[in-house]
Amino acid sequence: MAAQKKIPKRSEVDKQYTWATEDLFATDELWEKALEDAKKYIPMAEAYKGRLGESADTLYGFLKARDEANLKIGRLANYAMRKSDEDTANSFYNAMKGKLMSCLVANESAYAFVTPEIIAIDDAKLDGFMQQKPELKEYERLLSRIRRMKAHTLSDAEERIMALAGQMSNAPGEIGSAFRNADIRFPDIHDAEGNALQVTQGSFIPLMENEDVNVRKAAFESLYHTFAGFKNTTAAFLDAQMKTLIFNAQARHYDSTLEAALDETEVPVQVYHNLIEAVHNNIEHLHKYVNLRKKLMGVDELHMYDLYTPIVSDATKKIPYEEAKEIILKALAPLGQDYLDILKEGFNNRWIDVYENEGKRSGAYSSGGDPHPYVLLNQQDTLDSMFTIAHEMGHALHSYHSIKHQPPCNAHYVIFVAEVASTCNEVLLVKYLLNNTTDKRERAYLINHFLESFRGTVYRQTMFAEFELFMSRLAESGTALTADALCDKYYELNKFYFGDGITVDKEIAEEWARIPHFFYNFYVFQYATGFSAACAIANRILTEGETAVADYKKFLSAGGSMDPISILKLAGVDMTTAAPVNEALKLFGELIDEMEELMA
Repeated sequence: MAAQKKIPKRSEVDKQYTWATEDLFATDELWEKALEDAKKYIPMAEAYKGRLGESADTLYGFLKARDEANLKIGRLANYAMRKSDEDTANSFYNAMKGKLMSCLVANESAYAFVTPEIIAIDDAKLDGFMQQKPELKEYERLLSRIRRMKAHTLSDAEERIMALAGQMSNAPGEIGSAFRNADIRFPDIHDAEGNALQVTQGSFIPLMENEDVNVRKAAFESLYHTFAGFKNTTAAFLDAQMKTLIFNAQARHYDSTLEAALDETEVPVQVYHNLIEAVHNNIEHLHKYVNLRKKLMGVDELHMYDLYTPIVSDATKKIPYEEAKEIILKALAPLGQDYLDILKEGFNNRWIDVYENEGKRSGAYSSGGDPHPYVLLNQQDTLDSMFTIAHEMGHALHSYHSIKHQPPCNAHYVIFVAEVASTCNEVLLVKYLLNNTTDKRERAYLINHFLESFRGTVYRQTMFAEFELFMSRLAESGTALTADALCDKYYELNKFYFGDGITVDKEIAEEWARIPHFFYNFYVFQYATGFSAACAIANRILTEGETAVADYKKFLSAGGSMDPISILKLAGVDMTTAAPVNEALKLFGELIDEMEELMA
């Protein structure tokens, strides 16, 4: 076995595989100048204070000026966050991020009067404004979203206090991120030949895919034993996060943190509960898959560190980054040449930061904005990495279409629909790969990969959602989130979700400590609902062709111009029912049956 490739320093990474932050600001000095210029938006806001109900012209003038401010401050934020994520240990860019946060809080505080004033405008008066100033129609959706929050909006002074508390509210997530990405270190492990293997957040999953069970077990223990040594610290991060959410929910007169989080994006709370119930009702499919994995691996005991290694090991192969891009272009051809042209623009013009380097933020994400989206990867040249490229570029092109086709006030889609475009790309990719192989073993390998993706996105994220709901209810009861309580619940959930076919190793009880999404305020359930919606949309695209593609592009271009349930209906999916989730879970069961037949 070859020695593990050394993880380079940021300065050692080939420029072509780094994102073009110079498209935002050519130099750090220009960013500093723009930050100083942004301070003018505070007196600008104050000049409108108390006047939004004065006239149609005043209201329209303010809304246009606020759009300008949001665009320029958004660019400042994009640069500071991207530079910080390149190397989370870089103190210069951490300081830049601190300056940015101070600017954001100051601006939010200055604009705290906006929501109360807009809510205070009489309905008849606002209707008159719309007739007097037809240009205000552009802001009809924005004004409607603001005014629907009347019951949860505070006085001008109280809103200012809430805005001033914004920087403190972000602290638990920021501290947790710095701990996970910059400070914590895991002991190296060794392969059978004595080569040292570095364990990092980025290398962990590839190590879990290693064919040597001893490597997998050693990496598993290296990571989770280390986290166990800091479990009280990491529990404190989450306890602080939940206390922050409770404060915000109670201050805004919500009955729970879940209701507060979902109401912000106009998603009924029942959607969350329906997802958990649907998964519970179909948990036997996951148990069946665990038993099939155990059988195909030929082991007496299946462990948690055996869940990522490919079942069909001789079908694995390296897929270099450049080859992966070409395959993705072919797989997404059903979406049309215009879609592919934008995708190529992203590939060829450094929208993507490709490879891991020391201190780089772990995982992958896409950040939309002006002048174009930015995508972070930690590419490992595996099949999973290829799917990650397709996934994140799905996000990127969703953002691109929304920003292109909507005015700034409606350009940003809400998180409930955020995972649909990314997962639709993944489904189209796996369908393409399956349609272009006649080899039974390769087909089984691809099905297994899709099943693993499904397990990770629907079952695993629903388990996360259930854990997050547990944390919120425990905290709302006045009980502190202790490490022991979190570990006990997390272990219990793993036992329920994976069933009796696997040995649920005690170390898995610490996994919650490495999951950044628990700081995202009830985000994770939307991976599961989004995956379900994406399966339905991809099926329409492949069976109905141009009509479905046209509907899908309406969805991509809708931004936040409607509520998310209505936006998904544009693409032919109704998430007010459990049908899309149940259909997706049914597909999971059918693929397990096919996998079993292929491997018989």
